[in-house]
Amino acid sequence: MTSFYSNEELSGLGLKSFGANVMISRKCSIYGASTISLGSNVRIDDFCILSGRVSLGSHIHIGSFCGLFGSRGIEMGDFSGLSARVTIYSESDDYMGAGLTSPVIPARFRVVKGAPVEIGKHALAGCGALILPGGNLSEGSVLGAVSLLKTTTDPWHIYAGVPAKKIKLREKEIILNFEKEYLNEANSQKR
Repeated sequence: MTSFYSNEELSGLGLKSFGANVMISRKCSIYGASTISLGSNVRIDDFCILSGRVSLGSHIHIGSFCGLFGSRGIEMGDFSGLSARVTIYSESDDYMGAGLTSPVIPARFRVVKGAPVEIGKHALAGCGALILPGGNLSEGSVLGAVSLLKTTTDPWHIYAGVPAKKIKLREKEIILNFEKEYLNEANSQKR
């Protein structure tokens, strides 16, 4: 027996959709499966949590202990990825004292803020990074390990820190050339 769900088991989870070659650890917790869609060539490792509206493109890896809390929506583009322990929130209680906090408190006593989160094509988040509601990793951008993002990054740049700040430019042409070569090779093997 493998530690990943079989295609038959994936069908039984009630996911909105999933493509070919999807590998989800049996130790992954999934809440609201009918609102979760996965492309092809997706791997989700042990002890991850997927909850709410989550849409993953193709060629994506999500490392161990990641949490995707998508009550307002989380979308990840093709070739994007999350290293271990990355957490993404699309909704959060306001901790400034305007109301009580906790999902066990009735909504009328809480102040909740949220916005969709987008992880663009070829965007990556390093180990322990945190992305808050409305934080968006634009195409090709990288969020360094143990960094905090609550805004939108510029495409093809590397960000790090708390809060995340632009560090330097990323090699766009090399990555796009490798993508093209990889897809050409993968398509020729299908024939």
